[in-house]
Amino acid sequence: MTDEASRAPRGEDRRRAVLETAAALFFERGYAATSIDAIIARAGGSKRNIYAQFGSKAGLFTAIVSQNADQALATLEIDEAAGRDLRETLAAFGRRLLEVYMSPTVLGIYRVVVAEAHRDRALAEAFYDKGPGRTSAALREVLERAAARGEIAMLDPAIHAEHFVGLTRDNLHLQVVLGLRPPPAPAEIDAIVRSAVALFLDGLRPR
Repeated sequence: MTDEASRAPRGEDRRRAVLETAAALFFERGYAATSIDAIIARAGGSKRNIYAQFGSKAGLFTAIVSQNADQALATLEIDEAAGRDLRETLAAFGRRLLEVYMSPTVLGIYRVVVAEAHRDRALAEAFYDKGPGRTSAALREVLERAAARGEIAMLDPAIHAEHFVGLTRDNLHLQVVLGLRPPPAPAEIDAIVRSAVALFLDGLRPR
C-alpha cells in the first residue's frame, strides 16, 4: 500500500471524528455558543486544517447534515432503483430514512436547527437544502421514472415525494425530538414503513 493510499482512510476517519465532535458540541451547547476552538479542543487537530476542510463553522454544520443525508440517499441511486420494484425501493428508502432521522446525531442537529432558525436563517436553509430538500428531490426523480414506466400515476412528483416522507416520518419523529418517547425499534420501523408504502402506492395506483 502506498503512503497516499494509507493516508486516505486516516484522513476520512479524522474528518468523521471532527464532524461527530462538532455535532455533539452543537447539541450540548447550541450552535451559536460552540466555537471552532472548542471543537478542536475536544477533537484535536488544528484550526488551519478545520478551515481548509470545511471553510467555517457553518461549513462544518453543512457537512454534518450532508453526510447524514448521504446515508438515506444511498438507497435511491437512480441506476439501482431502475432495476428494482418500486415497492422494494420505497421500503428500503423508508427504513433508511427513519434510521437516519432517529439517529442521535440527526436528532441533535434537528433540535439545534429548531432552536437557532429564528436567529440564523442561513443555518436553517443549509439544513433544509442539504438534508430534507436533497432527499425529497432524489425521491422525486425516482417517482418520475416509475411514472414514465407506467408503475404509478402522478399529478405532481414533488408533492408526492413530500407525501411519502411525511407518511414515513409522521408524528413519530416529533414525539422523539420532544423526548416524549424513545426512538422506534427495528420491528416498529418495519411496520411503519410497510404501512406507508402500502398507503402511498395504493393512492398512486394507475386506474
